[in-house]
Amino acid sequence: MKKTEVGQQAPDFEFTATDGATKKLSDLRGEKIILYFYPKDNTPGCTAQACNLRDAYTDFQSSGIQVIGVSADSEKKHENFKSKYDLPFPLVADTEKQVINDYGVWGKKKFMGREFDGIHRTTFIIDEQGKVEHVIEKVKTKSHTEQINELLNSK
Repeated sequence: MKKTEVGQQAPDFEFTATDGATKKLSDLRGEKIILYFYPKDNTPGCTAQACNLRDAYTDFQSSGIQVIGVSADSEKKHENFKSKYDLPFPLVADTEKQVINDYGVWGKKKFMGREFDGIHRTTFIIDEQGKVEHVIEKVKTKSHTEQINELLNSK
């Protein structure tokens, strides 16, 4: 499976926005997007990453940047996760792994000597024209916002 790379058009998909409306990624043209893929709701690393992004959400919004999370968890799990940690951004329930596969973030992983298939924690920063501007593959869950800001401010 080929991963979406810098310079490519970001694959489009539908999602339910925080206000409950169904939108497409392409509806957000004109705004920068932080699209992050994570393995599972309510796990320590995923919670740290989501809360780190939540804490910077107001700053992202004031800069015209949208945040969208994607995992293979169900909508119900996402709603519980959002509610428990007061997450203000949409979480996409990609139970069929269509978006996950389109972005090329599904594959072999190793954990504690065991190999399995799963989501590779990856963040795509998408520019206002819908092109991938940056890809973060080595995500630091507790300081992810700093990683993103370093890339955004490097221009």
